[in-house]
Amino acid sequence: MTNLRLLAGVLPLLGLTACELGSKQSQQTGYRGTGMQQVTDVSSIKAAAVIPAPPYPLSPAAASGPKIQGQNIQVLNNLSEEQFGHLMSSISLWVAGDAANCQYCHNPNNMADDSIYTKRVARQMLKMTLSLNSQWSNHTGQTGVTCYTCHRGQPVPQYNWSPQAAGNDMSIRGNKRGQNTPDANVGYASLPNDVFKQYLGGNAETVRVQSNSAYPGTQHLTTRNGEDSYAIMMHVSKALGVNCTFCHNSQSFRSWSLSSAQRATAWYGIRMVRDINGSHILPLGRAGVFPPNRLGPAGEPLQVNCLTCHQGVNKPLNGQSMIKDYPYLRPAGYVPRPAPAAEQAVIQALRQPGAMTDNVGAPGNKPNPVDQPAR
Repeated sequence: MTNLRLLAGVLPLLGLTACELGSKQSQQTGYRGTGMQQVTDVSSIKAAAVIPAPPYPLSPAAASGPKIQGQNIQVLNNLSEEQFGHLMSSISLWVAGDAANCQYCHNPNNMADDSIYTKRVARQMLKMTLSLNSQWSNHTGQTGVTCYTCHRGQPVPQYNWSPQAAGNDMSIRGNKRGQNTPDANVGYASLPNDVFKQYLGGNAETVRVQSNSAYPGTQHLTTRNGEDSYAIMMHVSKALGVNCTFCHNSQSFRSWSLSSAQRATAWYGIRMVRDINGSHILPLGRAGVFPPNRLGPAGEPLQVNCLTCHQGVNKPLNGQSMIKDYPYLRPAGYVPRPAPAAEQAVIQALRQPGAMTDNVGAPGNKPNPVDQPAR
């Protein structure tokens, strides 16, 4: 009876600790005593992703074979017939789960027919993939992406989002104003859980709330603005399986000069996600391409966020590259799009010698400066 009473008293305390069970590993990433460390939950490390083998090997002379000829080929019409067929089989495997399932996108009686909506979506997604591997190489790096990076053999990527249906702002009954409900998107914190449109949509805001001074300034930001920014940062942290100091310095979360090199990569990544949604997915929705079962509760298409590609690891597919088998998905000759004037100051800060720092492993070591942000 005494043991039962002791257990009954201890269990509520464990519930209040807000700690995760399981062994942890900690790696120092900055000055000792400053909280600069990366904590890894060993029990929840994601297993290495399994990349499917190409449906069949290409011949050594595939690239030099006759160019693809046919009607209504609008993307990758510079490929050979063998390369094109190989890519189509691969896309079928990556998206429809079967390398022979051509009917998922095509009318078998007329391959040029655009009446099947999945074909029109796939064409735009191919354009998007080419853009991600060239114009957004500041984030995708040498690893690159393919359709499989997001889809993993499923027609719709497992992790997606769409704006929630509008609530009744004139009532407080049952209206939590989009927060105060445990939600995996924000690490189960009582933070706003409908911030993806605000920060990752086609017309997204910048994530900036921290001022230069403790005194009132000209920017009239509210506590809710701060909560929104923390919510999207919680999403990034959970999506990559890292804590805040993977990118930020605990001395000053705002300072770029004290941040790690990964923050620059994340900065490009946030803007890349906005471009995916604003330039490739939402236009398909406005054109009425998606059927009703591919729309969210507010009538908008399902869109991407950081979790769509990363799926709990800081490098999608654990950093494994598929581009070596599909080199034509990384085109040459693209010119990166110019940054808006409002972002030029950040870019200049990133280019300052010593502005970014690499991680360090030895306790007490001073981080090493680098001239450019990590790619």
